[in-house]
Amino acid sequence: MPGRDIEWIKSVLPHRYPFLLVDRVEDIVPEKKIVAVKNFTANEPFFQGHFPDHPVVPGVLLIEGLAQAGAILLMHNRPDRENEVVYFMSIERARFRRPVTPGDQAVYEVEAIRFRKNHCKLKGRVLVRGQVAAEATCSSAIVSRDRATS
Repeated sequence: MPGRDIEWIKSVLPHRYPFLLVDRVEDIVPEKKIVAVKNFTANEPFFQGHFPDHPVVPGVLLIEGLAQAGAILLMHNRPDRENEVVYFMSIERARFRRPVTPGDQAVYEVEAIRFRKNHCKLKGRVLVRGQVAAEATCSSAIVSRDRATS
């Protein structure tokens, strides 16, 4: 499958600036794995305060990027995805190995460990220039948007 651009990603995910943390999908194997990227620029709003003299991407945003890539994996071919939303349910074994800084491209590699109709356990890692920057295992659930607001 050829790469998927930001407009396609926005058709799958509800996230928008400044919280959309996936720029492109490089590869996707339905219900198995996804490879996606985020280019972090010096203009990211969080760099103003994290940290002004030594900008570093907050670790929680790296994990969120993995979760968003995982949500794309879960939702990309669901026929009713406009009426559903993915909730991040748990994070396990989160580890941060190296800082991610302005100019870095984060490569999210996420694989489904267990995939059921509306639940999934995912294992992912963030790579920068081939080195692991962060990794985690997380669980997500797909719920109806009607149920999500009640």
